[in-house]
Amino acid sequence: MRYRIALIRGDGIGPEQAEATLLVLSKLEELLGLELEMVDAEAGDGCMRKTGTPLPDETIKILKDSHACLKGPVGETAADVIVRLRQMFDLYANVRPARSLPNVPALKPNIDLVIVRENTEDLYKGYEWEVNGVAIGIRLITRRGCERIARYAFELARRRRRRVVAVHKANVMRITCGLFAKTCREVSKDYPDVAYSEMYVDAAAMDLIRRPEQFDVIVTTNMFGDILSDEAAQVVGGLGLAPAANIGDKYAIFEPVHGCAPDIAGKGVANPISMILSAAMMLEWLAARYGDVRCLDASKLVNEAVVRTLEEGEVLTPDLGGRAKTIELGARIASMMEEIRRA
Repeated sequence: MRYRIALIRGDGIGPEQAEATLLVLSKLEELLGLELEMVDAEAGDGCMRKTGTPLPDETIKILKDSHACLKGPVGETAADVIVRLRQMFDLYANVRPARSLPNVPALKPNIDLVIVRENTEDLYKGYEWEVNGVAIGIRLITRRGCERIARYAFELARRRRRRVVAVHKANVMRITCGLFAKTCREVSKDYPDVAYSEMYVDAAAMDLIRRPEQFDVIVTTNMFGDILSDEAAQVVGGLGLAPAANIGDKYAIFEPVHGCAPDIAGKGVANPISMILSAAMMLEWLAARYGDVRCLDASKLVNEAVVRTLEEGEVLTPDLGGRAKTIELGARIASMMEEIRRA
């Protein structure tokens, strides 16, 4: 099967990360016979300056005509791009894995967790007003939104270590977080094979530092998940290694967790691994959606090549203690895939 992939290169370091990631995807086509048609789609700050809008209709059309989207980080217009796309395509599950990697300083050597964050509701819905010096924001939480994100988390846990913790603040936000907690408990009854527990968000934030190895799947609301996933990324070595997925029932967008890092843009020193691992998540999603074993093999190969490249420690970007350029690290991961296939 030939996959049409919308590519949003983004702002800042995004285009550099995209070029390194394309080396990896091109090597997968060569090694596994994967067929990927990458279609450029403009969005973000640069697009705003060029066209007057950060998310043109043509870009939306490209996404609608594609199987999935791989997106680089966007700058100041992020809310007008990714937040809008999440709503438009109903990408209700934001999935952010965090795991310890070789030769990357982490708080513990055995961290392997995933934060599953509701992606379309909460305060990020954008219902805010200011009236006579008083700012008002509405927190929208629905039973439907809670139920489907909880089911996503439990289904994911069944493929992992079968543990789910729901994170909320129902002792204070008794109605909104209360509905989330109540719904998670109800859904947990349909998954007796998965251990279920709950934590208040402040305690969860503390335990991500104190004992991160205890977590398997964390399910939570939109804003809490946004904050906790950045914390989790730093716990395992930094945002430069952190991939993410925005997943709906019919479409998905994959992107690095971090922003566009304008301070190092154009220097060729950004770590491309966050976008390369996002591409691996995309391949895994394509495998599940279309029953394509080649995509699953490709995802596994990318992940193994990243791990082995870090273990080798010879081609690393400055944030990892090396002197390599962005494109050089991408090229090394690509050649590592070839070495793995030949072994």
